[in-house]
Amino acid sequence: MSHFDVIIIGAGAAGLMCAAEAHRRGRRVLLLEQSEEVGRKIFISGGGRCNFTNLYASPENFLSANPRFCISALSRYTQHDFIALVDKYEIEWHERDHGQLFCLGPARQIIVMLLEEAKGTDIQTAITVEKIAQETTGAFTVDTDRGQFTSEALVIATGGPSIPKMGSSTFGYQMAKQFGLNLIEPRPGLVPLTFDAETLARLEGLSGISVYATVTLGKTSFTEALLFTHHGLSGPVILQISSYWHPGDTITVNLLPGIDLFDHLKEAKQNEPKKDGVTILATLLPNRLAQRMTSWTESNGRLAETSDKVLQRLVDHINRWQVTPDGSQGLRTAEVTVGGVDTNELSSQTMETRKVPGLYFIGECVDVTGHLGGFNFQWAWASGHAAGQVV
Repeated sequence: MSHFDVIIIGAGAAGLMCAAEAHRRGRRVLLLEQSEEVGRKIFISGGGRCNFTNLYASPENFLSANPRFCISALSRYTQHDFIALVDKYEIEWHERDHGQLFCLGPARQIIVMLLEEAKGTDIQTAITVEKIAQETTGAFTVDTDRGQFTSEALVIATGGPSIPKMGSSTFGYQMAKQFGLNLIEPRPGLVPLTFDAETLARLEGLSGISVYATVTLGKTSFTEALLFTHHGLSGPVILQISSYWHPGDTITVNLLPGIDLFDHLKEAKQNEPKKDGVTILATLLPNRLAQRMTSWTESNGRLAETSDKVLQRLVDHINRWQVTPDGSQGLRTAEVTVGGVDTNELSSQTMETRKVPGLYFIGECVDVTGHLGGFNFQWAWASGHAAGQVV
């Protein structure tokens, strides 16, 4: 049996950051990872370039049953702090749309950087945790297929069950339940939405078409690229809204944001009355989509012969297309898991559980979920840093 000051389970983004910070403070740290390699989600993120943070990260970019919970950690370890770390290691990066920051080279650079920061930590991969218990002294005992380890502090950084092929699991949730902590029901986030057979039949032939669109659900709206697929809708704007979507919710899609289509068609009707509505619409939307929309609304005749009522029907289908997804592609393809360990169970300053002193939860397994674009990594860095400062 080996004793450590801190045992961290899960060597993803949050776990590596926590290990680095704790080791920097002189703590004896054991980091356990079930996969053969650390940081597997880092490795595949951003198409292999790692969208490691976002220039505009703020609490408004995160979902939680308690929206204020993330403020403390995010304010004490900001995107600029992580950028400074990346710069220290001379990792070249660039900004893409909406403040997203990517490595110019391979994502592995970020993993190498974090491992260097955590140098001296005892890291064991391809290890199976079989049992965790807390002794009457308050210390934790972790039984594995390589023996037993003990520590005064235990950090759970195993993420959520999204993208299971990357080794993700429900382990963190199981630990929360074992220690009597409440969970906010987990569900897929940043995931394509699917349609029923009837809706898919109406969309047949549109797969592969991409447009810039605004998608709204309640008071939440995003404007980014939308992609028609064989299963429904995808693209960044759909991934964003999916984190807010619940079964039965109807989303509103504006396929021409920033354009008052009714005024545009009325002007065309006055100036080019002999043209078909689909011809005018095809100057604004991909031709196949323009044809489908005018067909749905029976507005594909000459403008001079099309009433304003029919034009309005067409406008409603384009500027205010309402559709109710029948589901999502699930955790198999979801980039993150929404929900997780209830933040009311945790200290926002340290990530320590209120009921079990010495037990911490960080990263994706906590009920804090970022928008698409590097925000979830920033939460991993910030929450890992918060715990690493005190464990």
